Amino acid sequence: MQGYFTSPAGQRVKTQLYGYLLLLPALVFLLAFTHYPALATLRDSLYQPAHGSTPSAFVGIDNYRSIFSDEVFRQSLINNLKYALITIPSALVLALLMALAVNRQMKGKALARMIFFMPSLLPMVAVANLWLFFYSPQVGLLNQVLDGFGLPGHNWLGEPDTALYCLMAVTVWREAGFFMIFYLAGLQQIDPKLSEAARVEGADKFFFFRRVQWPLLMPTTLFILINATMNAFRIVDQVIAMTNGGPDNSTSLLLFYIYQTAFSFWDLPSAAAMTMVLLLVLGTVALLKFRLLDKRTWYQ
Repeated sequence: MQGYFTSPAGQRVKTQLYGYLLLLPALVFLLAFTHYPALATLRDSLYQPAHGSTPSAFVGIDNYRSIFSDEVFRQSLINNLKYALITIPSALVLALLMALAVNRQMKGKALARMIFFMPSLLPMVAVANLWLFFYSPQVGLLNQVLDGFGLPGHNWLGEPDTALYCLMAVTVWREAGFFMIFYLAGLQQIDPKLSEAARVEGADKFFFFRRVQWPLLMPTTLFILINATMNAFRIVDQVIAMTNGGPDNSTSLLLFYIYQTAFSFWDLPSAAAMTMVLLLVLGTVALLKFRLLDKRTWYQ
């Protein structure tokens, strides 16, 4: 046995075994806190809850039929899809524009970077209270600006037509600065000789961005898209702090309704079924992004 581990084949096995041992702690945490909870949630979604002395019983997909017949769940799912489709590209574009602005030589560059990044450092409760002041129908800053132009005020968070978009604005404002850091890091990894060559060839800034910078930023964009998607579907604290799902469930998002179903209504099987739907949505979106963007991604 000692001679086997000194042979070339044994050395390869020893190296692989050493690598697996290094991965083992992370693998244990991944299985314990990610895969096992997902499987346990899948199991719970297929059973009815226990009532008193009546044990839980297997009901198959009845819980899934129940949640899809729930009007509030369907509205929460639609709200969340709309929320993701608007906030993700908006935050991405704004983050890229901010990164391009502070990547060039300019006075106060460090201050500008700090100002752009600062919203992402604030706790969500502080962010929510700040924007509640802006949206307040009595003394809110937005209504004061409208009043200055002679326009009538608006109950921004009290109207179903505007409440969800107000939450979207807060999310974009908070996340764009965080995503800017990744784009800024990606821009600074691009070889400066490429921009010098482009200037020599007479290429303008837009052409250089479209043909050089944007393709080289695709790995960063893919990373940001995955993180932005997860953020868009796991938001709950902002909803609780600002609207609590109202008015008329117009700002009820999927994770908020799962939380409400599990800990306010104590319907754990239905909450588990909703969680599996959420995992399916996130997995599908991630798979589509990798399928569509991986072929257009170049790694330096």
